[in-house]
Amino acid sequence: MDFLKKLKDKLGGTKPAVDAKLDVETVPVSGAVETAPLSEEQLQAVTKTQVILHPAQLVVGSGTTVGRQRDHNEDTLFFMNGLLADEKREQMFGVFVVADGMGGYEYGEVASSIAAKTFSEFVMGKLYAPLFGASNQGLDDSILEIMEDAVKAANKAVVANAPGAGTTLTAALVMGEQVTIAHVGDSRAYFIYPDGRVQQLTQDHSLVQRLQDLGQLTREEAQVDPRRNVLYRALGQAEPFRPDINMFQLPHHGCLLLASDGLWGTVPDLELFQIINSSESPAVACHLLCEAADAAGGPDNSSVILVQYLS
Repeated sequence: MDFLKKLKDKLGGTKPAVDAKLDVETVPVSGAVETAPLSEEQLQAVTKTQVILHPAQLVVGSGTTVGRQRDHNEDTLFFMNGLLADEKREQMFGVFVVADGMGGYEYGEVASSIAAKTFSEFVMGKLYAPLFGASNQGLDDSILEIMEDAVKAANKAVVANAPGAGTTLTAALVMGEQVTIAHVGDSRAYFIYPDGRVQQLTQDHSLVQRLQDLGQLTREEAQVDPRRNVLYRALGQAEPFRPDINMFQLPHHGCLLLASDGLWGTVPDLELFQIINSSESPAVACHLLCEAADAAGGPDNSSVILVQYLS
C-alpha cells in the first residue's frame, strides 16, 4: 500500500490476499459487504513486489474525534499488540477494541470505557500464560469461547456499573495470521486490501440492517433513514444475547480496520481506501480519516483503529 512509500524499495507489495475463513463453527455474516476490485491499470499503480519479513509484524495506528455536532466523545479505543520471536517460535498478537457509547443514553462514555477495559482485561488474562509461558498451563478454552465470555463479562460490567447506558463493542484478537472478531452493535470491522477492495466483516445489529435483510430497505435508503442509529443488540442489555464471533485470515500487506459508525457512516468506502493507501503510516491514516469525517459534517464521534500486517 502507498503508506509504505518509505519502504517502497524494500517492501515492494504483495500478491492478492486470501480471504479464507478458518474451518471453525462461527456465526455467519450475512450482511457483509465487499467492494469491487480495482481495474488492471489501477491495480498496477498500487501493486509492488513481495518481500518476506521475519518476523511478521503488526503496525498500528488509531484516531478519534468528537465531531462537529457533539459536545463530548462517547467512543473508547483500546489496543495492545506485541511480538515474541526467539529460536523456537515467532508469535505476533494483539487485542484491538472500538466501543461506541449509546447516543441519547446517560453515561454512554462510561459504558464504552467499562466495556473496552473489561473485555481487554478478560482476554489478556486468559492468554498471558499460554503466550509467554508464565506457567505450564496451556490454553484451556478455545479462542471462540474466550471472546464470547469476554463480551459477556463486559456486558455484565456495563449493566452493573453504568445502569441505563449502552455501548457497541467490536473487537479483534490477532494471533499469528488468525484474527477473531467479536461484535455487538453497529461499529464495524473491515479488511482493506492492497488492490482496493474494502470488505466488511461484521453485520450491524441495527433496525435498518434488519429491514435490509428483509428486503424492505435498500442499502442506499438505509444510509439516510432516520432510524439508522436504532440498535436491537448492544452491551448494557439485561436480557441474554450472543455476540457474533467470526474467524478470518489476515490479508498479507493489507489492513484490518475497526471503526465506529461516526466514521463509516460518513466517509465512503472508496475514500477510506484512498486515504489509507496514500498515507505514510497507519497513525497518519487514522488522523486523516477522522479529519475526513469532520470535513463531511462530523455528525457523530468518529473513532478508528488501523492494523497493518507486514509479512
